[in-house]
Amino acid sequence: MLAQSGVNQIMAFEKICSLDDVWEGEMEVFETTDGVEVLILGLEGGRVKAFQAMCPHQDIALVEGSFKDGVLTCRAHLWQFDMESGKGLNPTDCHITEYPVQIEGEDVYVNVEGLEPARSHT
Repeated sequence: MLAQSGVNQIMAFEKICSLDDVWEGEMEVFETTDGVEVLILGLEGGRVKAFQAMCPHQDIALVEGSFKDGVLTCRAHLWQFDMESGKGLNPTDCHITEYPVQIEGEDVYVNVEGLEPARSHT
């Protein structure tokens, strides 16, 4: 069962992909039924994280950048983000929004409800 605390929480999570779609060290973009693009990353140890798909700087697709040693780098202006937290490393005054993830069997579920992609003033 995805969630035990109520129907609303279960309804907010949506299957976005399977574990076979993103391997360790890889990233891919998937879209929710509401059209929200979600960046899925395969982290060490088979963990999966989900973040907004666009760089908060100038809406460049983050999947076009690089993902190495737990750091995501945007291709356009080389902004960097820590993939454990979504916090900006360069510059440090920004972040990307992380979406909650649940794994059920081989399926990856993401909840984007009520979360807006971050935007940067820089």
